[in-house]
Amino acid sequence: MGFLQNIRGPELIIILVIVVLLFGVGRIGKISGEIGTAIKNFRKGIQDDEVKSDSVKPSDAVEEKKE
Repeated sequence: MGFLQNIRGPELIIILVIVVLLFGVGRIGKISGEIGTAIKNFRKGIQDDEVKSDSVKPSDAVEEKKE
């Protein structure tokens, strides 16, 4: 991880230019959109799990284990 700390502006620009040349602008836009959708779905899933865990009473969990 030490080499990542040394990346400054010029090096970052060179890396971005190489990425654009390899993938193209259209494909990078598509990839970034898919990453954004994945992050949104991940956050929604975490929130749904928290809501479900909040709605379960501790007494309900104990009763399920007894059966």
